Amino acid sequence: MKSIETYLNEAFSEARHSVRNNIGGPFGAVVVKDGKIIGKGGNRVSSQNDPTAHAEITAIRDACKNIGNFDLSGAVLYATCEPCPMCLSAIYWANIHSVYYCSTRHDAAAIGFKDNHIYEELNLLPEERKINFSKVQHPMAADIFREWTEKTDKTVY
Repeated sequence: MKSIETYLNEAFSEARHSVRNNIGGPFGAVVVKDGKIIGKGGNRVSSQNDPTAHAEITAIRDACKNIGNFDLSGAVLYATCEPCPMCLSAIYWANIHSVYYCSTRHDAAAIGFKDNHIYEELNLLPEERKINFSKVQHPMAADIFREWTEKTDKTVY
């Protein structure tokens, strides 16, 4: 089995590729399952004009595509930096088992990547957040949940 450093070297290779080719920021990640890299990703936010194209997200998408499943149970993610709140959520949704990272969110903030305000907003009620959130009543809201609940051939996740 390969070492943590070996997998992190692959993640840093993705980060270097992003930086050197003006693809995105200095972040990279790989997803490993059963000792094999099943997904790789570098930050592609600026080249894809996609604020969700963080390294961890692109690595998770690549892994899911490669194994043909959205469930990455038992997988490990190796990242060059501590995952932001969005990536952390994706890690949980993908059922990734554990994460190894190098730089912290504070290290990233020191070079201009500031996620702390998002961490702070997550602790607030929707009506207390800086972005306006409004709960709206709509007759189809309960209907679509009922339809899902009654569906017998759904894929539960």
